[in-house]
Amino acid sequence: MSDEVTHRVSAEGVDPLALAGVNDGNLIELAKRLGVRVSLRGDTLTLQGAVAAVERAAQVAEALVDLARMGDQLDVADVERVLGEGAQGALGTPPVGEYRIILPGLRRVIQAKTPGQREYLQAIAQHDIVVGIGPAGTGKTYLAVAAAVDALSRKRVRRIVLARPAVEAGESLGFLPGDLQEKVDPYLRPLYDALEDMMPRDRVQKAIDSRTIEIAPLAYMRGRTLGDAFVILDEAQNATGMQMKMFLTRLGVNSRAVITGDKTQIDLSNREDSGLLQIERILPGIEGVAFCYLTEADVVRHRLVRDIIRAYAEDAQG
Repeated sequence: MSDEVTHRVSAEGVDPLALAGVNDGNLIELAKRLGVRVSLRGDTLTLQGAVAAVERAAQVAEALVDLARMGDQLDVADVERVLGEGAQGALGTPPVGEYRIILPGLRRVIQAKTPGQREYLQAIAQHDIVVGIGPAGTGKTYLAVAAAVDALSRKRVRRIVLARPAVEAGESLGFLPGDLQEKVDPYLRPLYDALEDMMPRDRVQKAIDSRTIEIAPLAYMRGRTLGDAFVILDEAQNATGMQMKMFLTRLGVNSRAVITGDKTQIDLSNREDSGLLQIERILPGIEGVAFCYLTEADVVRHRLVRDIIRAYAEDAQG
């Protein structure tokens, strides 16, 4: 057809599999969603179709090439995310290169995949206390743990402290079998999982044994001063106001803290007791403290998670 155009995007230096996906799944998704023909030959990604469709596809393709060039193994969810950024006019925002995290022993790069995550990592790099608020699957804890391991490996801090409030979400700790450590371990397991994704398991265990990394219930923080440490308080929506104040006043010299939480998952009997809601009211405006709000647009789990979060939000609004 005479109104068709061809546009070529350079993919030099990019792993073809990382860009195209398994069985060219990423290219097929791009073609299906934007109504263009897509092919990858050598170092060139070729787009063919109507002028408007190719122009939009070129922007998306260049953003995907940039991600793949940074060492990311892309999948269909990444294509959808970049398409969503294009729809919101967020394509063309500065690359996240300076906020990439390259961890020793890992064969891949940990980096922001959405504008919200980019702002979150940027805030962690620039502030002593960062509060990350958003739904499940937005990478709040994962990226915070990556930043902590990065700070430890670069010797910017001497230890990592990961804490969670052990709140009974419909279950009673007293009726669980085992000693106290066995009772609280299920609450802390997501933090172990994140750590083991960043470091070889034997190194994680060695660091825990030497107390270079400490994973503990929030209550264990009372009466301590956490100096020269990267401290993460996870699931902060379930910390009471008193616990939150106790946690924030533990910070010592050369320490930084990341507080993560989801306001839609408060398990306290009285929602207004949540320390996360309290600091959201009283801490904004303090220099060195940053609040980052992630949304369903920043979800990096299965694509259905984003739709499920949106459906629950719409139901809550009546």
